Amino acid sequence: MTEMSDSRFESYLAGCRTRVEAALNNFLPLESVQPEQLHAAMRYAVLGNGKRVRPVLVYAAGEALSVASEALDAPASAVELIHTYSLVHDDLPAMDNDDLRRGRKTCHREFDEATAILAGDALQSLAFRILTRNKSMEADAETRLSMIESLAIASGSRGMAGGQALDLAATGREINLTELENMHIHKTGALIRASVTLGTLQAVNADPDHIRGLDHYSKCIGLAFQVVDDILDIEGDTQTLGKTKGKDQINNKPTYPSLMGLEASHRMAKRLHQEALDSIATLDSKADPLRWLAGYVVQRSR
Repeated sequence: MTEMSDSRFESYLAGCRTRVEAALNNFLPLESVQPEQLHAAMRYAVLGNGKRVRPVLVYAAGEALSVASEALDAPASAVELIHTYSLVHDDLPAMDNDDLRRGRKTCHREFDEATAILAGDALQSLAFRILTRNKSMEADAETRLSMIESLAIASGSRGMAGGQALDLAATGREINLTELENMHIHKTGALIRASVTLGTLQAVNADPDHIRGLDHYSKCIGLAFQVVDDILDIEGDTQTLGKTKGKDQINNKPTYPSLMGLEASHRMAKRLHQEALDSIATLDSKADPLRWLAGYVVQRSR
């Protein structure tokens, strides 16, 4: 990225984060409403210092096809609620047993395990309610159903939950690169792909070639995101990451560096970055945030 695009992207990223966090604050129940502890846990989990990559993808993909930002607040929020629910559950002792998330105590450490489970459940259902009812979306009933279906598939056994099941089954045993890629296509890639899909579904008369290109872009970015996550687990530091460094190695989890080495993992991330850019080469300058985001995914430090 050029110096100018770096500056423009940081501004764009900050604007999207501010926008989605304001929307999330409005969608989430107030802590003063019963049951207070559950609502406090939901807000604690969602309104922490998240990267917001998935909602930014919703905005960037939709805006690339001339969808108004106001119409993207609801799907961007829904995606972030699903992502956060998955983090709350993944951090539980029965799963990854993590103490840190987004630079502070995980939800079950701040509250308790039962409350964290219920908070995750409630965040998931809230995401679908938003897509069903929100009036700011430029979407008819058929489009809303397509959004709900896309997010449901990405969240369930054919997506994120299935990927987590594959991850748990792979812990402590040897798997090959094909198996690892299949696991991460589901665990990480499915929701990133759905983020782009939700951003484009409200586009009117979009070029089918552009839609296909954006979908391939999302596949590349989803896989690159996980490759870089695996690299950062080795090369990052706990304070910057906001979660415990070296957790994958401690838990004997298969990762790209453990299977192909750090240097090859870096090369793979760069290749996926270029492939993502090539996928949206025919889109005009409205797609620049997607191009910047591809660079951010492979260059990030957390």
